[in-house]
Amino acid sequence: MKHRLVILLLSLVACATFAQPPAASRDGENNDPNAQKTEKKKKNRPVGPSYAWKATGPLGLRETATIDTLFEGYHRFIVPALLSDAYATTGNFGGPGQDQIFFNRPAASNFFFEDAIKPWLYDNDNLLFYNTRIPMTLASYTTGGSKYTTQDRTRVEFSGNVNKRLQFGAGIDYVYSKGSYDNQSDKNFSWHFMGSYIGDRYEAQGYFNHHNFTTLESGGITDDRYITDPAAVQGGETSVDNKSIPTNLNAAQSHLEGSHFYLNQRYKVGFYRYRRDSITDTIVSKTYIPVTSFIWTLDYQNKFHTFYNGSTKEDTTFFPHTYLGLGGTEDTTRYWSLRNTVGISMLEGFNKLAKFGLAAYVTYELSRYTQLKDTVNNVPLADELNTLGITIPRKSTQHRLWVGAQLTKQRGKHLQYNVMGEFGLVGKCAGEIDVSGDITARAKLLGDTVSLRGYGHFKLKEAPYLLSNYLSTHYIWQNDFGKTTRFRVGGELDIPHTWTNINVGYETLKNYIYFGTDATPQQCSSPIHVLSATFTENLRFKAFHWDTRFTLQTSSNEDVLPLPKFAVYSNMYVKFTVAKVLHTQLGVDCNFYSKYYAPAYNPATMSFYNQTETKLGGFPIMSLYANFKMKQARFFVAYTHCNQTLFGSKNYFSVLHYPLNPARFQVGVSVRFVN
Repeated sequence: MKHRLVILLLSLVACATFAQPPAASRDGENNDPNAQKTEKKKKNRPVGPSYAWKATGPLGLRETATIDTLFEGYHRFIVPALLSDAYATTGNFGGPGQDQIFFNRPAASNFFFEDAIKPWLYDNDNLLFYNTRIPMTLASYTTGGSKYTTQDRTRVEFSGNVNKRLQFGAGIDYVYSKGSYDNQSDKNFSWHFMGSYIGDRYEAQGYFNHHNFTTLESGGITDDRYITDPAAVQGGETSVDNKSIPTNLNAAQSHLEGSHFYLNQRYKVGFYRYRRDSITDTIVSKTYIPVTSFIWTLDYQNKFHTFYNGSTKEDTTFFPHTYLGLGGTEDTTRYWSLRNTVGISMLEGFNKLAKFGLAAYVTYELSRYTQLKDTVNNVPLADELNTLGITIPRKSTQHRLWVGAQLTKQRGKHLQYNVMGEFGLVGKCAGEIDVSGDITARAKLLGDTVSLRGYGHFKLKEAPYLLSNYLSTHYIWQNDFGKTTRFRVGGELDIPHTWTNINVGYETLKNYIYFGTDATPQQCSSPIHVLSATFTENLRFKAFHWDTRFTLQTSSNEDVLPLPKFAVYSNMYVKFTVAKVLHTQLGVDCNFYSKYYAPAYNPATMSFYNQTETKLGGFPIMSLYANFKMKQARFFVAYTHCNQTLFGSKNYFSVLHYPLNPARFQVGVSVRFVN
């Protein structure tokens, strides 16, 4: 730990000294007149402010995103339990988890193994494209824990423009965490390349992403009293070495690997609009005005999951069933999909009457699932399955075809909206309906802009293939699930000048699919109603700040969909500047949610399932922290879960038999280099 702190402090000094960009205004423009003269000489260097975006939907619409340079709250990213205001986690940084704020929880994907580690993956939701005036590198490093419990994360993101239209970039993200408990370590490595070209007629944006995750699976600790009452299991000894606590599994691990290639291209047809000199009537400039665009999106994904357990004894005692062989476990599941979307759109704003954009598209997807190996203990898999009466094919190929349309208004000053509808025509998706939309209205109030947003969706979806047909050593299921129905409506009010945000939503679910108490998928035919309300208020008085977010949510069927009824995140801090250069935030934050039947975790399928053994929650997680920013460098020092040894419940489990990380010091630094 000491050598890492020394390296970190030396890096801070270097970063603060050398990472000094040209003087810039708030919108990113260079205000230094000498620098502007230099820029004119560099004809190939792009001009204009730096900005970022992400590609959304099948048509690749560009959604504005922020470049991560804020120092407030920087410390939160190193506490797994703070990924949400109510987050169920196996404890380790980079490990599996599930959001317990239901409206934040994504729907089950086609490859459900990855759902548990979605916050650590890169895809269209969080992979950003950049347009920068000068090459930019974002580099960060965080570390904490002792030699045996170290938690490190290194992230580097680079982007540079060849000119104002063409951009390339790359990034890496490496997490290595030994964990606070035995058989818990994980090693996650992701890398990606991305690029874009934004021209008058032709546009393209794409990326290639690869991830490789390996997680040791402990199956949880054997007795919760090692945390809640260590004297009872240690002959009166009250102190406990967390690494010595016995775990249910000692030779098991999960491995996830995947690649994702995404390419969106758009060709725009339009006309030139000329500006003429009022005196000489000569053409001064011309601007290309696109009217219609033709779109093609290619999306290819290839994913692989393996669960391995080298202990024959634990294999047969920990899991309730062992269907295939008795010599340990090596389950493999593969999935790949190739999706092509072609569309045509009328663009918004090419004349005064074109107040919105309208698009139509067709999507075709080819996918394949491959489960297990050809043989088990030298016996053909088909013979083993016939003996068990299982008719699930080892390989399955799926063909799907959808048609869709989209109505958008992105340029309105006071009103913006986005409505999309998609309908399944061919394959298992036949009869599917997916309609979603949101509308935002803005108005001036007391010198600031207040926004009111309405949102909703109606989804009639086929169950993902692997939730209906699955083969493994310990779990085999073949379900004839009906289509799931989800109807959601909600509204959000944002008042910037009082730092107030209110978000209220309601959803009805029918034929909801969940993992039951036997850790296998089940379907609930009766409707489930979920009501959620989140209230955010940030109070400020000079240097003092108190930011609080409350969430209230109810589930009409807690046996199927248990949720904490109340969750809060509160952050009290002072913020000031030292010597006009060192921006400082000193404070303490706290996360708390009410008791409920929190999920259990199944290492063989990397899924969270319902349990009725004990209620979890009802404990605070507090952190003392100091966040700083000097020029282009930001850094923090934090003592996380500081109340563990001071006050609060000892029952700090958010997943059954998986305790959270104990108190520890953690530090981090992030630098934005501009060359």
